[in-house]
Amino acid sequence: MSERLGAAAAKASEKGEPEALGIYVHWPFCLSICPYCDFNVHVFKNVDQDSWLRAYTAEIQHLSNLTDYTSPVTSVFFGGGTPSLVRPDILEGVLNEINSAWGLSPNAEITLEANPVGLDRSLLEDLKKAGITRFSMGVQSLDDAALSFLGRTHSSAEAIAAFALARDVFDYASLDMIYARPEQTVDAWKAELTTALALAPDHLSAYQLTIEQGTNFGKLYQAGRLFLPEEDVQIGLYDVTQSLCHDVGLVAYEVSNHARPGHESRHNIQCWQGAPYIGIGPGAHGRVDI
Repeated sequence: MSERLGAAAAKASEKGEPEALGIYVHWPFCLSICPYCDFNVHVFKNVDQDSWLRAYTAEIQHLSNLTDYTSPVTSVFFGGGTPSLVRPDILEGVLNEINSAWGLSPNAEITLEANPVGLDRSLLEDLKKAGITRFSMGVQSLDDAALSFLGRTHSSAEAIAAFALARDVFDYASLDMIYARPEQTVDAWKAELTTALALAPDHLSAYQLTIEQGTNFGKLYQAGRLFLPEEDVQIGLYDVTQSLCHDVGLVAYEVSNHARPGHESRHNIQCWQGAPYIGIGPGAHGRVDI
C-alpha cells in the first residue's frame, strides 16, 4: 500500500468506527450504453424496480447467512449502470435490508453514482433523505464534442448545472472525468480540467481512456479506425492532472483518484487495502472470507 493510501485509510478509521465491511450494489441498467463501457449493463427503460428490490433482498439475506461479520458496514457503493435511475424508496429499501443483515455504521459512507441527465433538486433531496451521503457524478468531459464522441447524452452546460445542484444538496460530491482521448492535447485538457476543478468537487476520479475488448471502441480500435494519444502525450496529460489537482488541494491517494484530506472514498480504500466487501447484484464483485 502507498503511504498516501495508508494515510487515507488511517483517516477513515479515525472517523469513529473500525475499518470493517463494505458493500457494493450493482444496478445494471442505463438509458444508453457508452462505447467505452465493458461493465454488465443493459438498456431497458421499463424496469420493475419493486421486483429488483425483492431480488436484492433475497441476495442480501443469502449472503448474510454465508458471512459472519460482527463489525458494522462502513461503506455502501451503488454503482452501475446508472443507479441514479433507481427510485429513492428502492435505494432506502436496500439500505434497510443491509442494515438488518449486517448493521450500518451511524457514520457509514453511502455513495450513489449518477448521470447528469434527469437530475433536479427535488430528486437529489429525496436521494439524500433515502440515505445517500456521497454523490458521484459521471461527467466524463466538459467538452461537447468529446461528450458526443464518448456517447454521453448530456451537454457540458447540463453537467455543470447538475453538479452545482448536487454540490448544494450533498456534503460530499465527486466528479468522474475521462482523458487521454483521441487527438486530445495537453493544453485542451488543462483548460477542461481547470473548469471541472472550479466546480469545487471534494473528490475527482480522472481515468485515462482505455480500450476494452467487446466494446464499440474496441471494435473501432481493432479495425484501425480509432487511435489513442502517443505515450509522451499521455504522460503529459497525466502530469497536468496531478499538478492541477494538487494546486487546488486534491491529493492523489491512488492511481486515478484525488480528494481533499478526509474526503477519500472509503469504498476505494477498502478495495485497495484488500478489506472485505460484498458484491450484490448481477456482475457485482466482492472479496470476503466465508
